[in-house]
Amino acid sequence: MIDYNTLMIVMLAFLIAGTAKGITGFGIQVVALSILTIALDLVTAMAVLLAPSTATNIWQAVVGGFTRELLARLWAFLLAVALAVLIGAMALTRMDLSLLTAFLGLVMIAYASASLLGVHFTVGARTERWLGPMVGLVNGVITGMTGSSVVPGTMYLQALGLSRDMLVQSMGMLYLVSTLALAVALQANNLLDLELGLYSASAIVPALCGMLLGQKIRQQLSEILFRKIFFIALLALGTYLLVRPF
Repeated sequence: MIDYNTLMIVMLAFLIAGTAKGITGFGIQVVALSILTIALDLVTAMAVLLAPSTATNIWQAVVGGFTRELLARLWAFLLAVALAVLIGAMALTRMDLSLLTAFLGLVMIAYASASLLGVHFTVGARTERWLGPMVGLVNGVITGMTGSSVVPGTMYLQALGLSRDMLVQSMGMLYLVSTLALAVALQANNLLDLELGLYSASAIVPALCGMLLGQKIRQQLSEILFRKIFFIALLALGTYLLVRPF
């Protein structure tokens, strides 16, 4: 049975997360998870994420003109991500969810801190061949455990020296593959049901509306300023999630 207070929390979370994505081109997963895990448990937040994350990333993943080139380059990385998500999700039924929530907070702190400090890496062609699958495995396990697929996958893609358009499309591919694999993993562990599916579906429209709003705000607001505010807020949310179980 649908709880309307929960429904309002879900819709508000994805309106905010969609707005962040509209301004910066990323962030719907990490923002939505940050907000939802404050009010709901981690598994519920991960399940609710599935439909809006798929809807907002599918276009980014397949449209851009570099699909064939990126798949030829990133297939091993993406395959490792998909397989490792299934492994990481096993923790959802074997570990205390409060500890996994704290781990999600730690992941967000690491991501926000690295971004605020301007930490950048460079990956050469030879290194990419073996590092890509390794990063994919780590990223997939973390996604399966927390629902977040930004660390270290996003940093790895940024380190490849891709053009702006290729980077945006490659991140869309990462988030889409992660979300689809997460859906399979949650179903395999009997963590999805019709009620969660309805909550997830209800978040699609707010997420898309938020993206449109964010795109309009981007025309008026300095993206550099917003990114600083965004990562400071993410740092605060991550710290809260980390210390809350204790």
